[in-house]
Formats: sequence, C-alpha cells, structure tokens
Amino acid sequence: MILRALSFLVLLYALGYAAFTVLLPKPGDARRTDAIVVLTGGAKRLERGLELLEQQKADRMLISGVDRTVRAVELAQRYGRQQSVFQCCIDLGREAVDTRSNAEETARWLDRHGFKTVRLVTTDWHMPRAGFELARQAGNKVDVYPDAIESKPRFGQLFTEYNKYLLRRAAVIVGI
Repeated sequence: MILRALSFLVLLYALGYAAFTVLLPKPGDARRTDAIVVLTGGAKRLERGLELLEQQKADRMLISGVDRTVRAVELAQRYGRQQSVFQCCIDLGREAVDTRSNAEETARWLDRHGFKTVRLVTTDWHMPRAGFELARQAGNKVDVYPDAIESKPRFGQLFTEYNKYLLRRAAVIVGI
C-alpha cells in the first residue's frame, strides 16, 4: 500500500514536471494594459518591456529588482533609448531581491498608481512562479497578463525552477 502511494506520488511529480516543461508560457498578445512590469535577471526582458512601451501597449513601466547603483541614464544609454522615456514613463524598483519581493514591490507600485491591468514580462521558465507570486500579492484587484520571453532552458534549470515553484505553492498551502 505504501509502495503504491509512493509510486503514485513519483508519477504525479514526473507528469507535473513534463507538463511544466511542455507548457511554458508564450509571448503575450497585442492587448493594451495599464502598466508593464519587467523583472530583472534574464536576457531580453528589459528589451521586451521597452518595445512594448514604445508600441504604446501601456503608459507606464516598472523595472523591478534594479540594483541600487544603477541609474536611469545608464539604462537609457545601454538600451539606446532617450533618457526622457525613463523620466516620464519608467520607474526603477530597487527593493526586490528575489521573485517574492518582486511581487511585493510590484503590488505596492500597482496599488499606488491605481492600475487594474498589468503585463508581466519575464523569461518563460520563470513565468509560472513569478505569475503565481504576483497574483497572490495583487489579489483580485489586478488582472495579470503574462508576456514570456522564449528561451532554451537547460534540463537542470527547468528542474530547479519546477521544484521552486512546487515548494512555493506548498509553502503557501501550509501558511509559510
């Protein structure tokens, strides 16, 4: 009986991992949202956010998890954009150090501005956990639309992220 239960759990875990890897989120659609949030830490994330802002898919953008030493003028130069865009339309979030604090920082920013819809930009393998955390923090006051950066993650990277996602969901269930 114990062996069957353990076998069932292992099978469930393996099927979950398979679904996680096969069903990675895709880039978002053409809808307009109140805001865009870009989580730092991955290639092409900021470029995608800037493109969306230039395409007027939102009026304002938060870059969450920016190092305290980075200045807007440096980002404008690095990404070949006018500094005026950063002054008018982009906020640099400097409080976040991980996915959970990205969500907390973003939820406060969304609430402060009264935004009701947000496009979340992060890498495809990171989107399930990032979206889960943001949805938890923002509650039902904000609709979150994923806009994933497609990547070619390694097996180990996906395996680690899947386990982080499962552990975080379990932690929420037990109240941690």
